[in-house]
Amino acid sequence: MHRTSSPESVRPSQRARTPRQWLYALWKFSRPHTIIGTSLSVLGVYLVARSYGGTSTSWLWLLGAWLACIFGNVYIVGLNQLEDVAIDRINKPHLPLASGEFSLNQGRGIVLGTGIAAIALASVQGPFLLGMVALSLAIGTAYSLPPIRLKRSPFWASLCIFSVRGAIVNLGLFLHATQKLGLPLRFTPEIIALTLFVLVFTFAIAIFKDIPDLEGDRQYNISTFTVRLGPQAVFDLSRWVLTACYGGMALGAIALPGANAPFLVATHLGALGLFWALSTRVDLQSQRAIADFYQFIWKLFFLEYLLFPAACLLS
Repeated sequence: MHRTSSPESVRPSQRARTPRQWLYALWKFSRPHTIIGTSLSVLGVYLVARSYGGTSTSWLWLLGAWLACIFGNVYIVGLNQLEDVAIDRINKPHLPLASGEFSLNQGRGIVLGTGIAAIALASVQGPFLLGMVALSLAIGTAYSLPPIRLKRSPFWASLCIFSVRGAIVNLGLFLHATQKLGLPLRFTPEIIALTLFVLVFTFAIAIFKDIPDLEGDRQYNISTFTVRLGPQAVFDLSRWVLTACYGGMALGAIALPGANAPFLVATHLGALGLFWALSTRVDLQSQRAIADFYQFIWKLFFLEYLLFPAACLLS
């Protein structure tokens, strides 16, 4: 793997030594907000599929799919940290590799182990899950690893993020779930609507996430939309993208026969109103305020995997 810093630059005095310290460092290494998002997407897509019925009552396959996705998630975010140690010391000094809690060799071991585990678990559960996991890992590798390193381009970086979280995960998990439930293998209007919503939503996440990372990205020539356009322009763009996202779901709810339209309209307009109310209070000169609002956007992302399945189950 390409190194952004030498092993000698990792500070051993900060090394995680006790089991509790090591597990906490692993939790930070896995980027908890992405783990929560992945977990809720697995559950949410399953519930959408389950709203159509099905013959299977076993939960073991769902547990296996969740574990495969979690291992894949850790591989992708871990590889990104391995390649961005120097940048993270500026943008995210709390991360285990940047702080020295993990050595580079420990990071490599975790990434290699989780990548192998993700493929191994997916391969014994069916072709749809295997295809979804393998494609996600391939894109995640191309995103971070030289010489391709797609994250250097704002267009390709955004495309990687929203194609995996928006399309590949949702559609792959849905096909896997319908197969395990004994349902017809087809994309329903509801899963298409959820996929389109998440696709647009993750584009907003992809461009917003670089606002707090401006300084480090600029120093290491990572050409993000924030570096090119400035924080205010990207912040405003992300607000209008999410507005279109929520507005589109509210308007399109009537065309979804398998979802409760009044519930979808009320909850999505309510979430949009809260989003705009909080967005007007964000101080773009404050790194803490930007980071807090970014985490709020992720909470809205989490919420969608609860609201949309609920609308399907209520129909």
